[in-house]
Amino acid sequence: MAKAVAMMIDANKANNQNIRLLDLGCGEGYYNRKMANFCKHSEQIAFHGMDIAKFAIAAAAKKQHDARFIVASSNRLPYPDQYFDIVLRVFAPSNDEELKRVLNSSGHLLTVTPSPRHLWQLKEYIYDDVTEHALESLVPQGFKSVSAQRISYKIAPNPQQRMALLQMTPFAWRANDSARQSLSNVSDLDIETDFILTLSTKTAGLESA
Repeated sequence: MAKAVAMMIDANKANNQNIRLLDLGCGEGYYNRKMANFCKHSEQIAFHGMDIAKFAIAAAAKKQHDARFIVASSNRLPYPDQYFDIVLRVFAPSNDEELKRVLNSSGHLLTVTPSPRHLWQLKEYIYDDVTEHALESLVPQGFKSVSAQRISYKIAPNPQQRMALLQMTPFAWRANDSARQSLSNVSDLDIETDFILTLSTKTAGLESA
């Protein structure tokens, strides 16, 4: 998925263009590091990341010294108007007005959200009736979609990795002891990952003054 994000960034970045990229809700900075590895001419990208988790930001800063990380809320981004060329939002909450404010007039918002089959096999251990996510590309108010891409593949985590993955999901709260035990005990389990990547821009007339 990170490679697909990088390809989408490359496809919408002009040659020899220096840009600023913000990873919204960056955690420990995984996607910034992947973009530095996968994007063409990544030396032209100034990487920024923000998150409310202080320990995660400290870890991100230690792992990527040439990026800028800050502890902040997505409801009040500590950046000037029209500062960024790209905002990356991977499963992260955000404030639509703040997104519009910090993106420049030709900037892009790249959003990653779950598609219908995301983590299907994991959910089968938790819910009696597993339902698919709606297949939709989420575009905030004041933005228009430019392109969308669905990415699906399987992973085969070991029991420890499965439990760690579960803890990262919102449906971990629904997993009882029996479900957790069954998930931990199964010898082999392939789990589907299913994402939709949506690239959007601000609609005309909504650039910050």
